[in-house]
Amino acid sequence: MILFDISTPKWVLFFYPIMKRLDELNKKYIVVSRGGEYSELNKLLDLYKIAYISIGEYGGASLEGKLKASIDRQIKLIEIIKRYNIKVVISGSVVDINRVAFGLGIKVINFNDIPMKDYKDKCESITPITRLTAPFSSVLFKPFMIKDEIFEKIGVCKDRIKTYNFIDPFIWLKDFKVDKEYIKKEIPQIDDKKPIIVVREEEFKASYVQNKYPFLYEVLGEIQNWDINLVIIPRYEAKELKERFKKAIVLEKAIILQNLLAKADLFIGGGGTINIEACYFGVPVISTRSFISHYDKFLIDKGLMWHSNEVKEIILLAKKLIKQNTKQKSKEVFSKMNVDIDMFIKELI
Repeated sequence: MILFDISTPKWVLFFYPIMKRLDELNKKYIVVSRGGEYSELNKLLDLYKIAYISIGEYGGASLEGKLKASIDRQIKLIEIIKRYNIKVVISGSVVDINRVAFGLGIKVINFNDIPMKDYKDKCESITPITRLTAPFSSVLFKPFMIKDEIFEKIGVCKDRIKTYNFIDPFIWLKDFKVDKEYIKKEIPQIDDKKPIIVVREEEFKASYVQNKYPFLYEVLGEIQNWDINLVIIPRYEAKELKERFKKAIVLEKAIILQNLLAKADLFIGGGGTINIEACYFGVPVISTRSFISHYDKFLIDKGLMWHSNEVKEIILLAKKLIKQNTKQKSKEVFSKMNVDIDMFIKELI
């Protein structure tokens, strides 16, 4: 039996095609997630009709809270592994399942597309999550723009590192069909006669993000007064954003966001996955992340993404980029990628 430990919405989408392939092969697996304050994850699992067991919570923004929640969750995971006779675990480098599986002598398959806090390959920039998971890997999968040497520095044998030829969201976007009526139904407030700017907060409670920076909220205060549709996708709670940005549309339920991104004229985001998705659809992206990852740098170099942490610069970029699109560049970049699901399946079974 295989166990998927899914920690964020991104991994729901990434592992979904792999699960479908396992279904075709009649291979059994279970899915575990986490609950608590980060309800977006379980809402997406429900949306995609994926059966799961919710175990433990995230522990909030404090290090002590995260540690206590992790220890509690590991104890619960031990019981799940014993109950279902798990032989292989797979995750996007989740500390809890890595520690438990290693301790019980179970094969660990990790995926990692963000091993560092920046793209400059300095050893001190390797994230705590990578340090706590990569060395446990029986197999470690990573995208092509990340060097093997990053993982080798912390003890991962080269023959355990496997490279795939795509940026992570491509695995679910390559076959995605845009439903042009979907957004009219789900977000009827959108005025089709006006440009659409979509905004996503940074995951400021993540272990690799140091602070909640206020500049994005200053930008929102300015652009909500433009003659546009401003759609905000909350990272955590929607209530505060609704009260602060009364002219914006703040999403409060899980929807198939790809349909919204395909319709957007500009995306401003402090995330990673959703920024890439917008790039895929040929939407200019302004990244407001507090750092630049390897895949951010790749997309910036290809002219699909811009990066800024300055209010005035972001506003100037937004005025310029909302009149452009990057569809042709996007097509050229993503047409060179390919997905081999069976490469992953081979290691799983």
